[in-house]
Amino acid sequence: MTQRIPRLLPTSWTTAGNATPQSADERSPLTLPDRIAAVAAGGWQGFGLVHDDLVEFLRTGSLDDLSALLGDHGITHLELEFLGDWWTTGDRRDASDRMRRELFAAAERLGARTVKVAPATLEEPIDRDRFFEEFNRLATEAAAHGTRVALETLPFSTSTPRLEDGIELVTEVGNPAGGLCVDIWHVHRGNTDYSVIRDRLPVEHLFVVELDDAAAEAEGTLWEDTVHRRLLPGAGAFDVPEFINAIRATGYDDIWGVEIISRTHRSLPLEDALSRTRAATLECFAEADRRLTAGA
Repeated sequence: MTQRIPRLLPTSWTTAGNATPQSADERSPLTLPDRIAAVAAGGWQGFGLVHDDLVEFLRTGSLDDLSALLGDHGITHLELEFLGDWWTTGDRRDASDRMRRELFAAAERLGARTVKVAPATLEEPIDRDRFFEEFNRLATEAAAHGTRVALETLPFSTSTPRLEDGIELVTEVGNPAGGLCVDIWHVHRGNTDYSVIRDRLPVEHLFVVELDDAAAEAEGTLWEDTVHRRLLPGAGAFDVPEFINAIRATGYDDIWGVEIISRTHRSLPLEDALSRTRAATLECFAEADRRLTAGA
């Protein structure tokens, strides 16, 4: 059985160099033109962009400039991130709403199909009904801007720690512009069996898929493990080919994100980091194809 080469998107952190999520300043030390050029030259089809880097680019450029930059390099799929606190009130909500407006405006002008959004991660009581209502409101607003929102379940979340919780959210809300970001790291560390993907994940709400790998057990806290010790697909204990085939079984046929966040990855020259990441990812797809063929 012949499988076509998958379309791949390096998430923002995969191309950001020495930058880490949730730091005081998430901006990459690398320029967006250099990152986009390296991604295009490396054979990727998509690009991920975090809010701080978008704001930095817009200090001297425009959304029209960024659109032209992506188009000139043949980047066909843009993904924006990472909106948090959209369910809160007060000062946190005010800051979230500013980011929300900026991300949705950028998505509309740049044709970004998806904005990734965060669940609750602080140790605070979460009103389930309010959380669900706010997610529905967020998705409806996204649709008005020609985009959609993908909530990423996180094992250290207080609202949606497991994929099962995310499935419950999107199916109960039922908003066509509200879906999920399914990252293998979070699925594995959340102790969710891949059969849940095959049997329960509705493809119409599967907006983003992300690949990576890690050791069998978390090293340090879950947060330390996820931002410092991820591995290339196939280099750890996760069964990445099985995850790929579980996702395929849902009927998913879209671009695949690859999210490598680690000290090792951050220390590499960008072209080297992208080359290693793409080669490892394609080998996992080749193994997934071999398994499908063997089981045919």
